[in-house]
Amino acid sequence: MAPKLLLVGGGKMGSALLGGLVAAGWAPIGDLAVSETDPAQRARLEAAHPGLTVVGGPVEAADVLLAVKPDVAEAALRALGASGPRRVLSIVAGISSDRLEAALPPGSVVVRAMPNTPSLVGAGVAGLSGGIAATSSDLDWADGILSAVGRVVRLPERHLDAVTGISGSGPAYVFLVAEAMIEAGVTAGLTRDVSKQLVVGTLLGASKMLDETGQEPAELRAAVTSPGGTTAAAVRTLEFKAVRSAFIEAVAAATERSRQLGR
Repeated sequence: MAPKLLLVGGGKMGSALLGGLVAAGWAPIGDLAVSETDPAQRARLEAAHPGLTVVGGPVEAADVLLAVKPDVAEAALRALGASGPRRVLSIVAGISSDRLEAALPPGSVVVRAMPNTPSLVGAGVAGLSGGIAATSSDLDWADGILSAVGRVVRLPERHLDAVTGISGSGPAYVFLVAEAMIEAGVTAGLTRDVSKQLVVGTLLGASKMLDETGQEPAELRAAVTSPGGTTAAAVRTLEFKAVRSAFIEAVAAATERSRQLGR
């Protein structure tokens, strides 16, 4: 029996979404199957999800989640063409829906999305847009898959490169900040374990305040920055070191790289 959803590509992002879907109630046996070319990764997925169908080639399925590298995306779809996928949800960075549709039989539906790795813990966020043949029902279908592992924002396809720069690559920016803060705590005399607990708790708490208070980041920052105080000294140093500008340039670089991948 064909799976409810075939994941083509079981690498980092594919396996993150797979884990999130399983945690959200999708059954490894029956609901899901994975096509992954790397034997070692196939073995890891089989060990992590007992009973999951994991193969090295195409599997017949009406609905497909495409999670491969950009340079093999179109070839992977052409290989699926004979098995007749009806809809494809692509999370491949940079490759437009036009190019993906051209690699599929006429009338196939493509929906593009850019999720991120916190999908693994049900806290992802994804930008979502439909190709030329996608209907509102198809967008709802894709939204239902991605909503199982986080939040979904619908927007025109032309904005997906920026989504890649902000949230697709964004977890790495946060992890880099966490690394730096933990190291700073150690340098200031804390043990690494204590420093990590403080940093992780701070990031979680600050994110929750952003999410739940409805206040702008600048307002929340101002509320904790007393004139002449410790936070003011720290923020002044960060601004002097052009941290704000560095983040803006980093997002711009990731966005441009996404555009390049699609050319």
